Amino acid sequence: MSIAAERIERLFALAKQATADGEFDRSREYVRLARRIAERNRCGLPREFKRFTCPRCAVALRPGVNARVRLQDGHVAISCDCGAIKRYPYD
Repeated sequence: MSIAAERIERLFALAKQATADGEFDRSREYVRLARRIAERNRCGLPREFKRFTCPRCAVALRPGVNARVRLQDGHVAISCDCGAIKRYPYD
């Protein structure tokens, strides 16, 4: 695993913890930094990172804290407090 991938995973863990503590601005900074690292090093983001970050406000999503998870016909819908909704099929 490359150094960039390890750093992205660590930043995502920090973002999830910051969200759990209610520090949404700090979580947003961690997510933005992780995305920049992925762009600069031309490495993809992990699936969990893509699915549990908000595309609109760039905060880590924690069900029960700042996100709702609903199962619909053949897909999962995760809605953030900012109003953005992400949908992806069952795995």
